[in-house]
Amino acid sequence: MNPQNDIRVRLPAGGVALSEEGGAALWVSDGPVGAGLWERLRVEHPVSGWWPLLLEALDEASGEIRPWESGELCPEETGSPDVHDAAELLESWWREYTAVDGGQDPLGGELRAAVTAPYGLEWPGPAPAGRPGADPEEAADRCAAALVSGRRGLRLGLVRAVSGARAPAAVGWQGPANYIEDAAEVSAVLASWEERFGVRVVGMGFDTLELSVGAPPATKEEALRVAAEHFALCPDSVWQVRGGRPLERYGESLVGAERWSLWWD
Repeated sequence: MNPQNDIRVRLPAGGVALSEEGGAALWVSDGPVGAGLWERLRVEHPVSGWWPLLLEALDEASGEIRPWESGELCPEETGSPDVHDAAELLESWWREYTAVDGGQDPLGGELRAAVTAPYGLEWPGPAPAGRPGADPEEAADRCAAALVSGRRGLRLGLVRAVSGARAPAAVGWQGPANYIEDAAEVSAVLASWEERFGVRVVGMGFDTLELSVGAPPATKEEALRVAAEHFALCPDSVWQVRGGRPLERYGESLVGAERWSLWWD
């Protein structure tokens, strides 16, 4: 695994990060990524086949670059996103997390319907596609530039993938392991978001995703439907919102937002 053989842009020093089983998972830079590099590599992706990622470690200060250099990636055990239907996955997760006798939210089952108001226990269905807005690639470049300038120590990752949506499955990412065991399911939903909202996967952390959005919801009504999908995929992003009607409050933050940040506990 040597991406420099396929990429014209000069790469910083780096090497192959190994999976839990000792296979090659992805290429990771030895030090922080420089400004503008993600964008240049994104432009080359259609020819090179290497999708760039901005990688955040769980606790780099401790010397453990988790999960990228700690053998916590499982591509050998990850399925194919192609066998999953995103709409079916989202509906099944919604029903699981809103079930009175199931789920993992810290609020208690009796409050779940209030958390997901106005939908309560009823799955509202997939959100309609967003209206064409910013060019998705330009939105991705702006997101990458903001992340590099705003966060110290981000590494560059390169993964063989036909799109950023497939990156979690390609590297066997375990970020949502408390909720989703197979990263292929995450990638299936992200692929649907690529098509409907111009989403691009820009960054990944131990249990986080940073997504750019080319066609974000333009109204509160549209955003509420998108928020329901976020809850189904990543309930922690909504459960952490305090105050009345968390799903609606979370949805308000998505109106016109060119960046979505997801976090699993």
